[in-house]
Amino acid sequence: MKNLSNVLKTIFLISIFLGVGPAQAQQMDSSDYSIKFPNINFGAGNTSSDSYNVSTTVGQLAANEFSSLGYIVKAGFQYRQSIAPFMFSVSDSSIDLGSLVPQTPTTATTNLTVSLDQGETFQVTAQEEGPLTTLYGNNTIPDTSCNGRKENCTEKTSAVWNSNTAYGFGYTIAGDNIPQDFRSPSYFRRFPDSLANETPVTIMEGNQSADKSEAVLTFKANISPLQGTGSYETIVKFVATPGF
Repeated sequence: MKNLSNVLKTIFLISIFLGVGPAQAQQMDSSDYSIKFPNINFGAGNTSSDSYNVSTTVGQLAANEFSSLGYIVKAGFQYRQSIAPFMFSVSDSSIDLGSLVPQTPTTATTNLTVSLDQGETFQVTAQEEGPLTTLYGNNTIPDTSCNGRKENCTEKTSAVWNSNTAYGFGYTIAGDNIPQDFRSPSYFRRFPDSLANETPVTIMEGNQSADKSEAVLTFKANISPLQGTGSYETIVKFVATPGF
């Protein structure tokens, strides 16, 4: 059997739509006043002094506190303030699967961590930019179908992948707030491919029950004896989005 030197390099592009840490869109000052707009939308805030109180929210028709017997309604972004900043991290931005040997599966892992207030919601999606491909594009390692036949996986549904004669590239994930179809470490999916107009798939989602949610994503590649030699690579993008 040939010993192929196939190197997988993944680059993680992270988009956090609400920013990380406190944000300040605008501040206006004079000798008589100071107005701050701390929210990410272009006009929102609550500013006060001994002589005035300014409460603004763009996009909210009734921004104020309303109360009556039995209820209190606080409408407007200024009443929604996160204690902890939203943060998302990936432990390894370059994954090297080393030299691949035909019919000998190889794996590598990276840790995904989401931090935000308890009780808040979030979502992490993943997508690849094409299959594993050599520099000049003359050879590719296809995305896995897992064991195939009745155990066929897709971008949205995992299946068992433990056969050494089932080839391709895929992933499994274990940890907090992951899809329920990843029942054990032997269940894998294929990444959706942006070049094939496949939409990103959710790999972590839910309510934050602790200070942070953590998951371990495992990449796996298995090649056939006919696979061409060379260095293979692709880009996998992770996008983390907090809820409102």
